[in-house]
Amino acid sequence: MTFPRFVLAEQQFPNRAIANIPEHIRQELSSAGFTARVPKGSRIAIGVGSRGISSIATIVKSVVEFWKSQGFEPFIFPAMGSHGAATAEGQSDVLAHYGIHEATMGVPVVSSLDVISLGHTPEGIETFIDKNAYEAEAIFLVGRVKWHTDFSGKLESGLFKMMAIGLGKFAGARQYHTFAYRIGLEQMIRSVGAKIFASGKVLGGLAILEGAHHETARLTAVSSGHGLDAMIAHEEELLAEVKSWMAKLPAPEIDILIIDEIGKNISGAGMDTKVINRSVNGHYNPFPDIPRVNRIYARALSDLTYHSGVGLGMADVVHDRLVNDIDWKPTYINCLTASTPAGARTPVHYASDKLALSAIAPTVGKIDLSQVTYCRIRNTLELIHLAVSENLIPELASNASVVSEPFELAFDSSGNFDFGLHAETETGDFEEASAAAESVRG
Repeated sequence: MTFPRFVLAEQQFPNRAIANIPEHIRQELSSAGFTARVPKGSRIAIGVGSRGISSIATIVKSVVEFWKSQGFEPFIFPAMGSHGAATAEGQSDVLAHYGIHEATMGVPVVSSLDVISLGHTPEGIETFIDKNAYEAEAIFLVGRVKWHTDFSGKLESGLFKMMAIGLGKFAGARQYHTFAYRIGLEQMIRSVGAKIFASGKVLGGLAILEGAHHETARLTAVSSGHGLDAMIAHEEELLAEVKSWMAKLPAPEIDILIIDEIGKNISGAGMDTKVINRSVNGHYNPFPDIPRVNRIYARALSDLTYHSGVGLGMADVVHDRLVNDIDWKPTYINCLTASTPAGARTPVHYASDKLALSAIAPTVGKIDLSQVTYCRIRNTLELIHLAVSENLIPELASNASVVSEPFELAFDSSGNFDFGLHAETETGDFEEASAAAESVRG
């Protein structure tokens, strides 16, 4: 097997990081008028999800402190469907992994799968809501607004999805995804969300938008006080904005994408489908406006995915360590609840990087295997630091720069990579390598 030489590269994206998150949240929530809509001393249920959101502990703590400072009694509850193996203990543990527990937040974390039925939507969807949250005087949600991995629409992942699937817990998630299989996820989210809205319990929430660096780029209060249509329109505007910030892979077509880690903390699908250009059901390159990826090699599970292997079915080949690290119970529960059983399929797998790449490279349609192009990323959230094969340099996007000299692809004694993704070069080497890349590209 002949591999091309590699180089380290970096992509440049605007950094929109908010400097002082607690102060920003205090000002945002103070100006939104939430406290005037509920009596002082009321219990406020703060819903928090299970994604790997940057600075999530700081954000949630700041929301808690705001409500406490205004004379209310907040508590936190997991706003999750089937995550955490669909158990109350598992969902509480997911939040604890992100630093969200009573000792750090200063308020109880109340985790239960008990729900109350609110009746049926016009489509016949029985709608459920977390019992503890419903019995509080009001519900306030903390969630990230972003594109969804399973579909494209004007309303995707965000506060409304949390209102639908998150507040419905496991009982709701099972039924909602069954209906979504027939009527579509967006319509299901809108319909169930409207039913939850009609309960009058949800004050609104704090929408989190992240930039291409996985940084906290915007924190916006979204209120239910102006009506259902206004709340939906606000979230649609936020989704359109965050989509315009989306980071992409550095070339229009890549033969083999190497991903160091996958996991639920990275994406609900394990890998962001709108980065890897693969549907959750395994369809290749369904999105015409993002780079084409011909094969995917996944190397390991993230440490924060609590051994969920959701999404491995989108890869073409994986490392043995990934398969051996999977807890199949939460993996099966999550994939089957979401009506995406393909996400739990096990690809071919090998004991080393060298064996895996040697097996998959001949499947991309190139007789001369030294011409196969490669791109290696840490995960689909982190697209700044990359390793790419030298033969991909002419195709790199204008925002990508080479930051190392070319090097032979080397493996350790076990046949695994012996290099990381961060450049360790002097300034002169950086300039020389960048100039060489521009000459090749030009």
